[in-house]
Amino acid sequence: MNNLGRFLLGATAVGAATLGYAAGIERRKWTLRQATLPVLPDGAAPLRILHISDLHMLPGQLSKQRWVAKLAELQPDLVVNTGDNLAHMKAVPSVIRALDPLLDFPGVFVFGSNDYYAPKPKNPARYLVPSNKRVHGIKLPWQDLRAAMTERGWLDLTHMRRLVDVSGRTVAAAGVDDPHLKRDRYDQIAGQPDPRADLRLGVTHSPEPWVLDSFAQDGYDLVLAGHTHGGQLCVPGYGALVTNCGLDRSRAKGPSRWGSRMWLHVSAGLGTSPYAPVRFACPPEASLLTLVPRTADVAPRAEMSNQGARFGAGADIS
Repeated sequence: MNNLGRFLLGATAVGAATLGYAAGIERRKWTLRQATLPVLPDGAAPLRILHISDLHMLPGQLSKQRWVAKLAELQPDLVVNTGDNLAHMKAVPSVIRALDPLLDFPGVFVFGSNDYYAPKPKNPARYLVPSNKRVHGIKLPWQDLRAAMTERGWLDLTHMRRLVDVSGRTVAAAGVDDPHLKRDRYDQIAGQPDPRADLRLGVTHSPEPWVLDSFAQDGYDLVLAGHTHGGQLCVPGYGALVTNCGLDRSRAKGPSRWGSRMWLHVSAGLGTSPYAPVRFACPPEASLLTLVPRTADVAPRAEMSNQGARFGAGADIS
């Protein structure tokens, strides 16, 4: 075999091994991201938020369901779900099975495109090329999911402003429908949130800059979003290749400052499209955010730890 043949054979072997790892191992490497963010008023006690996003649940994903359910052991003060829970017509019971223990805590949510529409097969290369074209699958039973969550006390923030009592503190929360589908109507929630609140929280699925600018202009302290999958396919030392929205690559996951006062946290999420079931250098995650006073001397950097063993992960069947 000549040198070119050896090179091609080696490259093929490396590519196959990388694909096998991305599809068979990393996409099930459930990970807890933790970050401390200085967003509360002086003298406020810490507030812990569990941020969950992009489950893209299939009925057979049992280890994901068990792992998410075990997150209740973290005893968060508030759970925020930023959408894309579904990936199958029959996935609502599976999502509620995963969220069941967390529904006992105060919670708020908005929906994403894959709560409304099922994913469809498409050329994976399209993921790397920005496009405004949207390819929708069949409609999903998001109303059933909404009913199940609201019946347990979670609040739908879709174009709503709510005051939420969280461990004796007041959170002024507001949200928009998915900007990725151009369903956002920020004018319906526009205006300064209650200045007496301990935290002013914005929630959106896709972190589009025009939505983030609106929250910042109205004086919100923190916005939580998902959608990006953290880039899903990342290059070590370089990061995300794309964000699948208008957000720059440097903010594809984790905390960052938006403007002079507001913080943004983007979850890399816990799932993938069933037609692109791979992750590389970007494990699936949930995030535990500890909010502290603005005057606290903290570095708002995220730390990640694999928590599969602690929270009882096992094999998925899909």
